[in-house]
Amino acid sequence: MSLTKNPQFPSLKSWMDDFWNTDKFFSDRFTTKDLFPAVNVKDRENTYEIELTAPGLKKEDFKIHVENGVLSISCETKKEEEEKNEKFTRKEFSYSAFSRSFSVPENVADEDVEARYENGLLRLTLKKKAVEAPKKKQIEVQ
Repeated sequence: MSLTKNPQFPSLKSWMDDFWNTDKFFSDRFTTKDLFPAVNVKDRENTYEIELTAPGLKKEDFKIHVENGVLSISCETKKEEEEKNEKFTRKEFSYSAFSRSFSVPENVADEDVEARYENGLLRLTLKKKAVEAPKKKQIEVQ
């Protein structure tokens, strides 16, 4: 006699767990790994460049701001379709949103951030500013 589960005959509990487990019910498309778009950050000589993959969106969908040393990128989309026929009504809707935040180095000019969106890729350019080194002050011992 074996105490292991037989994979050919899953229990009712495992079927119910699979049904209510949204990761399995909706497949890999809705798992947490896909809720945030992939991001590349490049440190160039005079700029930082951020690339964020977000296909199927419009540039108006994005909200981007820099505040207190934090760059925030968010997006929210809603879509509804309704088809009425004499025998049925079909209504489909979808909603998606994400938000990403990044700490911005002190050498970034907050007011000098540019964003472009084309072909499913959001590109941000953060220009670096010259940062003065802290001045050294000689203290005399008395």
